[in-house]
Amino acid sequence: MPFAELQVYRVEQADVTGGVCLVRCVGGTARAGQVYAAGESRLWLRGIERHGRSAESFGAGHTARVRLAGAVVALLSRGQVLTRVPPDGHGPAELEAWLATGPPLSDEPHPRTLRGLAVGGMQDDLLPDAARLRWGRLAVAAAYRCAAAEGASDLVRGIELAFVRGYLIREFGPGRGGDPAAACREALALVDLTPAEAAARARAWRELPRAEIVHLRHLKILLRWTAAARPHLVDGDPLAVALDAWSRVRPGLP
Repeated sequence: MPFAELQVYRVEQADVTGGVCLVRCVGGTARAGQVYAAGESRLWLRGIERHGRSAESFGAGHTARVRLAGAVVALLSRGQVLTRVPPDGHGPAELEAWLATGPPLSDEPHPRTLRGLAVGGMQDDLLPDAARLRWGRLAVAAAYRCAAAEGASDLVRGIELAFVRGYLIREFGPGRGGDPAAACREALALVDLTPAEAAARARAWRELPRAEIVHLRHLKILLRWTAAARPHLVDGDPLAVALDAWSRVRPGLP
């Protein structure tokens, strides 16, 4: 069973002991008593209220008002994702040890949970840049672990890698955030259509077999995340020309 993830809509009340937040469950099942990670900080889910009544749990796709214990509640921001962790939590050193091994260790979380923890740390702007970059490197490693565990295609794995690399480049710029040209080359190597071919298929995409529609959508997502590299490429560079061509086609893809 996947670990639960909660996305914050708003903080309604907060003090040094904790507070009340309106959240949406975006994965797994949230239950009273669970521990959640906000970057390297920990929050305890003390109570759940739905439709004005106390509840023991709520699942993915549903919203609830939750009472969280932990001083960091006051610092939570809209859109921030909290990931459930074991009561003793997981820090970056533990993830580095797990992801440095070959086959997954028996005591480590599910690969997608590892990815959720790493991406959550990477996106936590309350952490120092060095810590977020460390989490970003872990998110890249976790994307490979997830793809291997789930038997994902190179394209699906590429989407997850493009998301992480695009985010790091956008937040931290070339160098610290990664190599824009390398990220672009890696993503474009997964694209098996020309922009003209994709545009022609997109014009009648409702008539295509489902597998082809899904493929076009995967390409659209991949290229959307890869677009973060474009501002750091020189005009006229073949990679920039390719991204520009896809930027004109991408909105029309399903």
